[in-house]
Amino acid sequence: MRSLSLALAAPLSDADATVQSMIDASPAKWHLAHTTWFFETFVLRDHVAGYRQHDERWPFLFNSYYEAEGKRHARDRRGMVTRPTLDEVREYRAHVDAALLAALPTLPDAARDLVVLGCHHEEQHQELLVTDILHLFAENPLEPALWRAPRKVPVEMPGPIGWIAHDGGVVEIGHGGSAEDFAFDCEGPRHQALLLPHAIADRTVTNGEWAAFIADGGYRDPRHWLSDGWAWVKADAIDAPLYWEQVDGAWTRFGLDGRRALDPAAPVTHVSFYEADAYASWAGVRLPTEAEWEAAAAGHDPRTGNFMDDAGPVEPRPSVDRPAFFGDVWEWTGSAYRPYPGFTPVEGAVGEYNGKFMSGQFVLRGGSCATPRGHARASYRNFFYPHQRWQFTGVRLAKDL
Repeated sequence: MRSLSLALAAPLSDADATVQSMIDASPAKWHLAHTTWFFETFVLRDHVAGYRQHDERWPFLFNSYYEAEGKRHARDRRGMVTRPTLDEVREYRAHVDAALLAALPTLPDAARDLVVLGCHHEEQHQELLVTDILHLFAENPLEPALWRAPRKVPVEMPGPIGWIAHDGGVVEIGHGGSAEDFAFDCEGPRHQALLLPHAIADRTVTNGEWAAFIADGGYRDPRHWLSDGWAWVKADAIDAPLYWEQVDGAWTRFGLDGRRALDPAAPVTHVSFYEADAYASWAGVRLPTEAEWEAAAAGHDPRTGNFMDDAGPVEPRPSVDRPAFFGDVWEWTGSAYRPYPGFTPVEGAVGEYNGKFMSGQFVLRGGSCATPRGHARASYRNFFYPHQRWQFTGVRLAKDL
């Protein structure tokens, strides 16, 4: 798991790894160091007698939002940390890895649980590492490619969306609390939810379908937009998904392999909740609730689909096998990110991990092409603010029956 982070950052120069392109994104160097700080702080410092911090000044730099761990460098100033260098951060990782591997055989169960949490935490940052680099390179007028693109195999356009009907009734959602299966605290407790009769799409919306929305004036018609969404469209002059650009009258997209022609058969991505909701309104349907999504996805293997297996130019791929609920794009739901009935944060600093963010955000499900394989599951709840779209976010539709 730790080696994948280094592989993702391997093509970067020290300058590439230092710059911060916006407040929502962090420098690659910071991701590499922060995930290391997590292991050093919550495992080695707290559970290994005699452990000495690699550098006592660095916790101030690489803490993220843990108030219990004291003062920290401002999030919007992470790009100003030119020192330590990228090589020094790699040395920091090696130091902590060696200490952790030496300590593992004698760690108490509580510390081993934190190691597991730290691994899943780093997988989250591997996805952020990829998407933050993509955003950074998109800000460069040269639009450099991080990796060379593999040869693309033409794929036929998928047929019309099919609908998976559900009669409604009481279902159980959320993680069941099995000790063998990891889950973040916000995925539980498992509880009952009442569904009304509905249908959910058997695939996500494609680039070609989204282009039709644009051509029909979707970004110019306020009837389809929430008030906040329409204000966002006007204030930021939004007229297409992030990284789309028309070149010689044809749509292109920017990716980790540079700017390429848009594949109309591939899932649309880099759209906000506002855009997803507007598209659903334009299509005469709606977004699924997270309970509807989980009820439909629960019977499918979460390890299948287009996930990240190694370092390379990940991107959503056209849907061939349906229904596909996992991989390619995180799917916006119409559900606010709020606690499940009976939720309580865990004790200590790691209790700040999820619960404190349950305000003003919406839930996404299913994982993306930048999610490490094995990280996602049916109960997994990702969450972002409604205007954010630099992640691989897409749209699955639903409708009432």
